[in-house]
Amino acid sequence: MIRQLVDGAPVDDLVELTLTEHRGGPRLMLNMVASLDGATALRGGATALADQDDQALFHALRAACDVVLVGAETVRAEDYGPVRLDDDTRAARRAVGLEPVPALAIVSRRLDLDRQARVFSNPDLRPLIVTGADAPPDRVEALSDRAEIVVAGERGADPAAIRGLLHDRGHKVILGEGGPTLNGQLVAVDAVDEINLTVSPLMVAGSSSRVSDHPLTVENRFRRQRVLAGESMLFLRYVRAT
Repeated sequence: MIRQLVDGAPVDDLVELTLTEHRGGPRLMLNMVASLDGATALRGGATALADQDDQALFHALRAACDVVLVGAETVRAEDYGPVRLDDDTRAARRAVGLEPVPALAIVSRRLDLDRQARVFSNPDLRPLIVTGADAPPDRVEALSDRAEIVVAGERGADPAAIRGLLHDRGHKVILGEGGPTLNGQLVAVDAVDEINLTVSPLMVAGSSSRVSDHPLTVENRFRRQRVLAGESMLFLRYVRAT
C-alpha cells in the first residue's frame, strides 16, 4: 500500500493521482529508481532495486503520459516489450482524451537492436526509433519494418531536438525511463521538467551510474512537490523550480 507521507492517508487510485498531476501543458518527466547509495542498476538492471509498490507507480506514471522515451541500452538490459496497460487504465486514459496506450520511443545512434527482440513483438504497437543522420544504413534497413525510424540530429539523436520532435508529433507528456546516459543528455540541455525518483532501501556499492550521467556539470533547480511512502520505498516527485 502506498500512502501520503505527511498524514499516512492511503492513495486509493494511483492512476487517478498521476493523471491529475500531469494534466496541462507539455512536459518531460523522468522516472527512475536508485539505491540508498545512488546506484541505478543491480545485477545488470533496475528490476532488482524495485518492489511491487514501485512497479505499481511505474505503471501509473505510464498511464499519465503520451509517450515513453527510453535509451536502447535500457531496452536491451530490461528486455523491454510493447507498453501494456490494463482495461481500467485504458478507460481512464480515454476519459481524459488520451490514446488507450502511450507510444514508445527508443533513442539509438547505432540501431543495434535485435529484430526479434520483445520490443518489436506487436506489429500494431510499432515503436519509434529516434536516431541521427549518421545511423548505419544497413541497420536502418534491417529495422524499418519493425519500427518507424526518425532523424533528430546529425551525429546521433540531438537531446535538444528530441523533446520538440515528440511534441510536434502530438506527444505533450513525455515519460523518460532512462537510462542514466540519456537522462544526463536531457538534463545537460535543461529539457527535464519533472523527476520521479524511487529510493530503494538497499546499499549496493559497486560502480553503477547515477540517475543522470553526463560529463557536463549543470545546476537545474527543482522543488519538492510530493512524497509518498510504500512498505519500504520512498517515492519523491520534484518539479522544475519557477
